[in-house]
Order: sequence, then C-alpha cells, then structure tokens
Amino acid sequence: MNTMSIISCKILQDEIVWLLSNDPEIKKIIIVENKDIQEFTEKLAEQQVCYDIVPFEEMPPIIEAENGDELTVVVNILELGLHMVPKNLKSEVYQTIREMIPFSSGILLFYGLCGNVLGDVEKDFSMEEDGCTVRILRDNDDRIVDDCIGATVGGCANYLKLLKENSKEPAFFHTPMFAHAWKEFPLTGYDFDSNPEEFVKLTKMISDLSGYSRVAKVNTGLNYVKDFDKKVEEHAKLFGYSVFEISGNQEIFEKCYHSIKNEISNSN
Repeated sequence: MNTMSIISCKILQDEIVWLLSNDPEIKKIIIVENKDIQEFTEKLAEQQVCYDIVPFEEMPPIIEAENGDELTVVVNILELGLHMVPKNLKSEVYQTIREMIPFSSGILLFYGLCGNVLGDVEKDFSMEEDGCTVRILRDNDDRIVDDCIGATVGGCANYLKLLKENSKEPAFFHTPMFAHAWKEFPLTGYDFDSNPEEFVKLTKMISDLSGYSRVAKVNTGLNYVKDFDKKVEEHAKLFGYSVFEISGNQEIFEKCYHSIKNEISNSN
C-alpha cells in the first residue's frame, strides 16, 4: 500500500488542486464524500484531473484493493465552521486522523496552528502502531505555519513582517478562496444566506473592534476562483475598506507535499 492522505481546511483546496494537477506520479485520486467537496471536484474536473468520490465507510476495502507501489492520494476536505470553536477543530481533526490512519501510509494536514490547537499533532501521533506518518504544514525554518495565510505568504517570519508593516492600518488578508468563502467563515452566530443583514452588521462590528480598515489581496498565482478581484472589491466596498495587494506562492505547500511523499516512499 502506498497511500497519501490529505486532511484539509476548505480554504486550501486550490493549493491541493494545483499539486494534484502537477503530479504525474499519482495513480489514483479518491475524494472523501461530504457536503464540502463540490467546488473542489469541479476545479479538478476543469483541470482534467480524474478522481473517484467515495463515502468514508467504503474507503478501507477500496484502498486495500490497490496493489503495487504506485501512489494513491485520498483527500478529505473539512468544513470551515470548525474554526468557530478551536477545541472542536482540534477534536475533529484528531478524530479524522485516527479514522484515516488504518488505510494511510502518511497523512498531511493542510492546516497551521489555527488558534494554537494543532501545534502538537505530529508528536501526538508519532507512536502510531500502524506506522503512518502524520505531518502538518511547516515553513523553511521548520516552524508550523500560523494559518492558511501564513502558509501562503511564505511562512512565520514573513507573515509576522507583513503584520508589523501593516500594524497601523490592520487588514484582512484575502487569498482567492478566502475572498470566495468569507461569508461562510464563522465570525458570528449568524449565517449569511439566512440573515445577510445581521451577518454583515456583526461581522463589520467585530472587524472594526479588531481595527481592520483595509483588505490585503494575496496574489497566489492560482486562478481557480473566478472573479477574485471582484470578490475582494465587493468585500471591501461592503465594509468601507481600501484594498492593497501582496504576493503569495505555493512554495510551502509544494515542499511539504513532496517531503511526505518521500517519507512514504522511503518507508516502503
């Protein structure tokens, strides 16, 4: 068995699409069926990447049927709402890891510290009897990234530098997926679709209390989200914020992805 599993926040789906689209060594891609995969699978299809969607309970026998040393990648996209309560995020990620270990050679988390709840995940799963490697996104200084923005802008040091440079006029950082999905982000107890007026009102209140006055558009170089510029401008206009642009890249995602691939390959 040569199976890499990826457990990811919905916000980082574009980076996974990019990696899978550019890896010719993958034999098979399996997406765990849930309510958060539609946009992800549509993007894979647009890139002409083949995949299967499988209910979680049917995963083990399907994986066991895969023979040889060729690589199978399993992707499990988790919901944004988990960020509402950090301890719930940790609990769900840990439970998902436990459930995926039996059929995985290695698991890569597309998460950062996320409120300092995932900092010990590699240590907590380092003694698994199944021999499954568990890794989380780390920068070039081997530090776990703070969050999805920290991973996109080059790691902890550069993220801190950007925050300091913009401390007088704090800003929302919008990657393409963040700009697309910010209305789903659990800042308040309200849902945008059911009560947009109250959602916007409370979100703006929280943002203003945090000192935000601008939106930083993070140009990742990925174009899977349509109308990125328009979505950023919509958010900025709604809150009365100005917009400026910074650069992002896929360096950390690529490094971590190929690192765990090598670990899996060397252990077989």
